[in-house]
Amino acid sequence: MRYLFESAIEKEEKGYKIRIPFNIWEVCRQRDVIHADVLLGDKTVDCELRPKEKGNYELHIAENDAVDLEPGVPRQITLHVPGSLTQMDQDSPYSLDRPVRRIDGIKVIIQPADGLCGQACVAMLAGVTIDDVVKVMDCREWQATMGRVISALNYYGIAHSDVIVYTEGRDAVLPKCCIMMEKMGRFCHYLVCYDGKFYDSNLGVLDEYDMSKLLGYLEIKCQVQHGRAAD
Repeated sequence: MRYLFESAIEKEEKGYKIRIPFNIWEVCRQRDVIHADVLLGDKTVDCELRPKEKGNYELHIAENDAVDLEPGVPRQITLHVPGSLTQMDQDSPYSLDRPVRRIDGIKVIIQPADGLCGQACVAMLAGVTIDDVVKVMDCREWQATMGRVISALNYYGIAHSDVIVYTEGRDAVLPKCCIMMEKMGRFCHYLVCYDGKFYDSNLGVLDEYDMSKLLGYLEIKCQVQHGRAAD
């Protein structure tokens, strides 16, 4: 999976570091030092993700790999973390060629208890119940990370981008369909955007959304895509 965000490169005594705007543990379920790669300009270089605290990480690059980049200037960063999704589709009856349904509309689902918004988003997209999604994801209240949500999309054969875009409250033009993430205390709240309307498992269908609350989004591709979903 890849992660697109805006951040500035900071010079260190040895090499450079880049702030990561999302919680690595919540998304990737990985700990300790993580080996990954990052796209800088037109060059892909190896990097290390080093833990700070509570799932927050910094991206570290060797001295020679960022020598031509000006420190302190915000730029788009594309980070690739191999093997960052929990696989749960090995026994799935669905695929990208045979998805659970064709997404041509959304019916809002109100979550029966707090902490099930991620499962509710998958249920709305797949056209199934929250209980069905809870069984597929094998997680209950407050346990649905973005990584698990994406793996559930793969299970149901729902095509999606292989890039999570982090906007961090900046203005953004959303795609026709996407899962949106907004920061809510220690957790993320998830909702679905489809065709200009917003489907919130707490509030119902909304005609407007305050983009300053948006942390990021994952595009859902409404047309069937051939091949395997990204991992």
